[in-house]
Amino acid sequence: MQPAPLTTAKVYSAAIILGGFTDEDIKGDGFFNAHSDRLIEGMRLKATGKVTHIVMSGGNNAFNADQFTESGYVKKVLREFNFPDSVILIDEKSKNTGENAADTKVIIANAHLQPPYLLVTSAFHMRRAQYIFKKKGIDVIPYPCDYIAAKSKPGLLDYFVPNIYTLYSWNFYIKEVFGLALAHVKS
Repeated sequence: MQPAPLTTAKVYSAAIILGGFTDEDIKGDGFFNAHSDRLIEGMRLKATGKVTHIVMSGGNNAFNADQFTESGYVKKVLREFNFPDSVILIDEKSKNTGENAADTKVIIANAHLQPPYLLVTSAFHMRRAQYIFKKKGIDVIPYPCDYIAAKSKPGLLDYFVPNIYTLYSWNFYIKEVFGLALAHVKS
């Protein structure tokens, strides 16, 4: 999915960043995985003045949800980058995209943030995420990142040498197709 064109002079009230880019290590601390472009793009939107707030939505989908939460870890990291608490809003409860939308709706309403909001998530996940957020009545503009489909020109060897990552990427596609179908059925 391609990003929607943003109004040049407009400042949006929030970048809603969906989780899925951190994991918990064996000590209970967080670390970033291959999808951390979501956070980088959200931080860039705030640092360049395109948004006034960062809403981080993502709890813990592990069995022991009382400890590490993705949003809690991200808030700690944002503080280390000198983002003030006043611009960081977090949802530490949600475990899936539907809960992300429901919990975020309450957070943005309580903070009196005005729509539209920039929805920041991986390009492969954007179609389903945007559908679910709009279904919950949240006016979002897609801001996809973390592209797994090639954005760069393929090299000569790419046409002749098999790439195991391509097979691995089908996992994301299949999950999103089934997730989007389920979201439509639930409507």
